[in-house]
Amino acid sequence: MLLASPRGFCAGVEKAIKALDWMVTVFEPPVYCYHEIVHNRHVVEHFLERGVLFIDDVADVPEGAPLMLSAHGSPPEVVDRARANGGVVVDAVCPLVTKVHHELKVRARKGYTVLYVGHAGHEEAVGTMAVAPASVHLIERTEDLDAIDPASSPFALLSQTTLSFDEWADLKEHAIERFPDLWMPNRSDLCFATTNRQSALREIAEIADAVVVIGSANSSNTVALTEVARASGCDRVYRVNSAQELPGGLGGVVGVTAGASAPDALVAEVIEALAPSRGVETMVVTEEDEYFPPPPELRELLRAVALALGVLCDVPEAPGDPVADDRETEASTVLTGTAAVP
Repeated sequence: MLLASPRGFCAGVEKAIKALDWMVTVFEPPVYCYHEIVHNRHVVEHFLERGVLFIDDVADVPEGAPLMLSAHGSPPEVVDRARANGGVVVDAVCPLVTKVHHELKVRARKGYTVLYVGHAGHEEAVGTMAVAPASVHLIERTEDLDAIDPASSPFALLSQTTLSFDEWADLKEHAIERFPDLWMPNRSDLCFATTNRQSALREIAEIADAVVVIGSANSSNTVALTEVARASGCDRVYRVNSAQELPGGLGGVVGVTAGASAPDALVAEVIEALAPSRGVETMVVTEEDEYFPPPPELRELLRAVALALGVLCDVPEAPGDPVADDRETEASTVLTGTAAVP
């Protein structure tokens, strides 16, 4: 077995899962969450068991109830309606998605038409395009670019963070050819974790007889991993939610990776189920040490709770930072039954 590294949880997913865990620790259930906190069935089921209600409309949140906004980013009007509801609202949006929101807002204000490469209906794409809906076109294929008059406006090119590099690169090259004065950010909008996982898998897929990608079907970066494996020449590519979905008869060299929202415990279960006779070799393409701190609203909430507990318990000292150890805490430890792969 060839095990890809990096794989599994990215910094944005780590941040979101730990933040929601704090919410269900502080508040009595139910805690509401706008959309799935991350796109992984096992993570969602874990929080359902802890009293989280996932909703698709903030109008379904009772007045004053605690609400978390998912890591994928939310439309501005949704954020405004949520904050007007009178309850604690914590926005777990990934900072890399916030970067794209800011880029779109700035370009729109400067009179650009933004060509946004993304997938229709995906929460991240919906939330991003809602920042300036009158100034953005969704681009999913080269025909979408061909349908736009190059002389109609100055253009900018942005993208969903979780696309496959190949998908993004093909559309970027076509856009550059069609729009010579195209503006693009100095640094690609593609998430570093997404590209790292794709690079690691590409090394494996070129020599593997089969590839197993662990993650949910609605996870864009997971689907992108399956596309990368096939584009790298592997004919047998299987996306599974867990070891229970592994196909029978897997033999030869098997590559294994996991999407950015898949717990490493699922990787451990797949390794155990496959029981490779020649052991497991980890192929490392880079080391990730990126860290995203808890949302500021959560930090304020936890400090207020700590202060209130200090007053109730007649503790004269000022409380310390409740999330001081957050960087050293892994999201896998807050998910029931998870454990890191050695």
